Amino acid sequence: MKILLAGDSTVANCPTHEYPMSGWGAQLAPHSYTWAAVHNFAKGGASTESFREEGLWDRLLAEAGEGDLVLIQFGHNDQKKQHLAARTGYAANLRTMAGEVQNLGALPVLCTPVERRHFLDRPSSGAAAAEQRLEQSLEDYPEVVREIALELGLPVLDLNAWTRRLYLQLGREESAPLFCHFEPGSHAYWPDGLADNTHFSQQGAAVVAGHVAARLRELGLVPGSLVRTAAGRG
Repeated sequence: MKILLAGDSTVANCPTHEYPMSGWGAQLAPHSYTWAAVHNFAKGGASTESFREEGLWDRLLAEAGEGDLVLIQFGHNDQKKQHLAARTGYAANLRTMAGEVQNLGALPVLCTPVERRHFLDRPSSGAAAAEQRLEQSLEDYPEVVREIALELGLPVLDLNAWTRRLYLQLGREESAPLFCHFEPGSHAYWPDGLADNTHFSQQGAAVVAGHVAARLRELGLVPGSLVRTAAGRG
């Protein structure tokens, strides 16, 4: 059985010079190697459109077959293009991708895009000071993924909702190590330092990958697990 991944930098195997930056797909194999081989086609900067235009989608389909899982997570770069708005170009591309996977006998698993770690400023005092809030940086893209999964009867991994809960549970300071934050002079590639709240560190990617593997088991998509009877959420 194969797990084939389509996505952007938050899923991809990042270039070695960017270590320890990592997409969650690069950390999935340790959680799944006993029951599935991971083939990660995700690429930094990819949208549902560029992934096809650059030939990555065709390469993925060439490897997919009966009984395989194809996990699809886009949104971060689609939202930068007006013609790839959530309910127009983006939605149409996701539906097309899902259909092409199904035609091969494989199962598309739609993933809502992981949230960015954008904590909103809060009052310095009063009751509201204790409440932490996150920006909904992906707009309506996650909801469109949920709607399409329901419409097509497909399993969905709601990584947006889950990562939001994770960041809030950990808090502003404790969630920072999940991402790439470097002080000036501490990283050869970013000598001036880096405060990146979009791209995961090895630690953050491993946490998300562990959740992905666990959800695939819970949805009955892993050999030997319970048979899936309906599209799942989470």
